[in-house]
Amino acid sequence: MKYKTVAIFLTIAFLFNLTLKSAEPKKDKGHFIQYKNEFYQEILKGCEEFSKKENPPKLSFKVNFAGLNLPKSIKEFKVNWNNEPVPQGNTGTCWDFGGTSLLESEVKRIYNKEMKFSEMYTAYWEYVEKARRFIKERGKSAFGEGSQQNAVIRAWKKYGCVPADAYTGLKEGQKFHDHSKMFQEMNNYLKKIKEIDFWDEEQALENIKSILNFYIGTPPEYVIVNNKKLTPLEYLKEEVKLNLDDYVSFMSLMEKPYYTKAEYEVTDNWWRCSDYYNVPLDLFMDILVKALNSGYTAAIGGDVTEPGYDSHQDVAYVPTFDIPSEYIDENARQFRFSNNSTTDDHGIHLIGIKEAKDGTWFLIKDSGSGARNGNNKGYYFYHYDYIKLKMMNYMLHRSIVEDVLKKF
Repeated sequence: MKYKTVAIFLTIAFLFNLTLKSAEPKKDKGHFIQYKNEFYQEILKGCEEFSKKENPPKLSFKVNFAGLNLPKSIKEFKVNWNNEPVPQGNTGTCWDFGGTSLLESEVKRIYNKEMKFSEMYTAYWEYVEKARRFIKERGKSAFGEGSQQNAVIRAWKKYGCVPADAYTGLKEGQKFHDHSKMFQEMNNYLKKIKEIDFWDEEQALENIKSILNFYIGTPPEYVIVNNKKLTPLEYLKEEVKLNLDDYVSFMSLMEKPYYTKAEYEVTDNWWRCSDYYNVPLDLFMDILVKALNSGYTAAIGGDVTEPGYDSHQDVAYVPTFDIPSEYIDENARQFRFSNNSTTDDHGIHLIGIKEAKDGTWFLIKDSGSGARNGNNKGYYFYHYDYIKLKMMNYMLHRSIVEDVLKKF
């Protein structure tokens, strides 16, 4: 009886314990696995295949260069000193690279010093000034990536310049400049302040600078040169020593009176500079030939979207099916500018010249990506006719054109 009682007690205790355990909530455990939905991927693939259209390769109408006697190497040219070409990356700063390259060549020509300046320092302050103008004009001023070669002069006068290694505009590990997201952010911000009618210049410019600082870095307030601490303006004055008032810009358009200074009316002249010396086309070309043969260079800008422009051939050439050479004159030039078939879309640096049986060729230093496709990395060969018809303005040192300036 005693043992039976114990057995019953133990059985009751066991059952009671089971009841307590069954009353406790059951807790599931989780873990991380790769998400999979194989059939949904099959659905997406089927939908894509059904809607996919066969797109033929995009073709461009270009000159057939076979059989043409074209320059092949920069060694064929009389070359005036220039720094090695630098790619501008995914940016709209060709004007900056061309204008800066000119001033580097000028330091070498005048002082026999080889210097390399930061293009991105100039670009930073150009964006600030574009935003300032946009705010002052209540959104009526153009805000874009482009500008003009002489914008480098204007920016240096106000902000100075710095050596290239003092401000690269690149983040650690970044190989090429890329302003796409930065520009989109600034542009969206300016559109927004216009939308809400917010025109506090100081606050708006601080916000623009914060975007610039994030993407390309805060520009230096001073640089160390020969153990001297210099502001960018002091560096310009004491080390670079160029007189920026010595640089003049020329254009040749019938729409303005010749031998007058006028505005070059394109979007990238966003501050509406009217300091362009307008000269007849033959004189426009004579100045360039004289300058290059005399050891000068020029920052030049115009249209690079023509059938005779080919990055793999390193050539810019006017084909006869466009217009024969003997018909290229001020009328042909103005006609194309007026109907927008000539646009102002690229700035470059003209650094060399050669005479050939088919006329004069110019050597161009180019920061654009296309200049890296051919055999002469960073360079193009422009025929005389191409510049005469399609390149719209240039900037150079006034000492080579003093006789021309007396006519104004």
